[in-house]
Amino acid sequence: MIIVLSLLAFAFASLLVTAGAMALSSGQATVIGRRLDDLAGTPAKGSETGFRYDRIVETLKRVGKSMPHSQSEMGKLQTKLVRAGYRSHEAIAVFFGIRLGIAVLFFAFFATPLIVRPNLPFALAGCGLGYLLPSMVLGRMAKRRQHRIRLALADALDLLVVSVEAGLGLDQAIQRVGDEIAFAHQNLSDELRLVNLELRAGKGRTDALRALAERTGVDDLASLVAMLVQTDRFGTSIAQSLRIHAETLRTKRRQRAEEAAAKTGVKMVFPLVFCIFPAIWVVTIGPAAIKFIEVIGPMSQP
Repeated sequence: MIIVLSLLAFAFASLLVTAGAMALSSGQATVIGRRLDDLAGTPAKGSETGFRYDRIVETLKRVGKSMPHSQSEMGKLQTKLVRAGYRSHEAIAVFFGIRLGIAVLFFAFFATPLIVRPNLPFALAGCGLGYLLPSMVLGRMAKRRQHRIRLALADALDLLVVSVEAGLGLDQAIQRVGDEIAFAHQNLSDELRLVNLELRAGKGRTDALRALAERTGVDDLASLVAMLVQTDRFGTSIAQSLRIHAETLRTKRRQRAEEAAAKTGVKMVFPLVFCIFPAIWVVTIGPAAIKFIEVIGPMSQP
């Protein structure tokens, strides 16, 4: 057992040394890139903290690229990363690097005798938990971002109706709405601006809108895209269709709020039973029980 733990500690130390060497080796490339930016006239990135952050990201990218993974897993992970707001090509490699680093960190925490008593089963369980934890956090971030986009869609749709009725085309209206809601709803603004960039690059409006629905994964946005595509195909009035869809969307929001309010009573049962009722019982029955014991105690003695 001691030999196995020693070998695991040696492997963990080797990984740390390798990561440090990779981070230091990328420093020279960072200096060269900074000099090239100075020659090209581009502004510098900032202080030494920014360069350290770049080194960490570069190290995570290298570690993530070295991990074996299937194409199906990469496709699902890419979709989840995009829905969470991470669209860069290096996001998958950085995510795998973070996953491997957390798994090794959890394994070392339970396997080395520096902090706690070494335990191999707990170390393996911690390694599995560290491997799954980044995916769970990423899924939570994606759901939160989808919720923010869903809440911002009603305001954006009202602005879109006003813009179209004012005489703007659909493409110009999408661009205008994306610029106007940037202060209050940054996530939806970024998605609409990306649609505008795709339209400027020559992509069809139908394809760009469908990519928006697939990229976000929001059901209300998918229904809006389907309505816009159908309106564009059959040549009906966009303003009237948007106004009807806006009323439908607000009705759905009100129904969701009523549903959440109806579930409140059921969700309050567990806090009431386990937190409030015991305290009420202690306050109400406690003095009577103490008095009863004081009275019955002397009577029970011979």
